[in-house]
Amino acid sequence: MLRKSNNAKLLFLILSAFVLTHQIKAQNENHQIKKSIMTMFDGMAAFDSVMVRSVFAESFTLKTVTTSPDGMTKVRDQTAQDFINAIGTKREGVKYDERLTSIDIKIDREMAMAWTPYRFYLNDAFSHCGVNVFIMAKIKGLWKIVSITDTRRKADCVP
Repeated sequence: MLRKSNNAKLLFLILSAFVLTHQIKAQNENHQIKKSIMTMFDGMAAFDSVMVRSVFAESFTLKTVTTSPDGMTKVRDQTAQDFINAIGTKREGVKYDERLTSIDIKIDREMAMAWTPYRFYLNDAFSHCGVNVFIMAKIKGLWKIVSITDTRRKADCVP
């Protein structure tokens, strides 16, 4: 009887250690993904295209989903180079401030998705809101942004 009790305790300790190790690894992965995303936004705010480019995968894509006044949904593509060029062109007196209201991350091994509702301010004035969806890949040990698809609207912002 005592032996069964000791075996159960040992099994419990092993399982607890496994769960704890898994949770610590998941927290670290979440932190690294958030760090890549925030590096992109910090680079945007600083008009630093090198910083922004540092977190993009080589084959980065960018799409925007909008609804026109007549109710038609449109998907607009922007090339990575156009985006990087826009970030790298500092305009005197222009300030970009994209404020994420939350980050929801899902991970499957070397792929992740981050859902980030946001509010965008241009020169401290509200411009638009929406949701970014980041698709990420762990490349050579670093979480890189593979693509961003976002929505944009002036009202009915996600909290």
